[in-house]
Amino acid sequence: MNKNEVKNMDEQDIQKHQKHYSDNKLWEKIRRVAKKAGVSVIYAALLLYYTLQKPEVPNKVRATIIGALGYFILPIDLIPDAFVGIGYVDDIAILVTAIYQATGYIDEGVKSKARKKVEVWFGEDVDTSEIDAKIK
Repeated sequence: MNKNEVKNMDEQDIQKHQKHYSDNKLWEKIRRVAKKAGVSVIYAALLLYYTLQKPEVPNKVRATIIGALGYFILPIDLIPDAFVGIGYVDDIAILVTAIYQATGYIDEGVKSKARKKVEVWFGEDVDTSEIDAKIK
């Protein structure tokens, strides 16, 4: 599967990865790959994680978020994470697709929590504008 096919995945394609999601697995993956994956990937994952904590998020959106985070956690994915420079292309594409589905539930509180956590790992001068621009 190439980059364009990943971008064209729909909710059902993403949701099939739900079985790989758990809070503990997500935090372990983030701790392990944060520096290698980069700010955008980690920020996108955290936006989804904190959105998932909101009780008003409907089940369909919740399922998409869990599927995207499950894909991120999955140790074997379409483009292996070990490939420097391109290893997280598929992960960010899946996470951004889920962000589009969850946009209406990603508020300033969610952004603030995600940004603060990213600043702990990457420093206060992080740039989250690339992902923030996708949230309308």
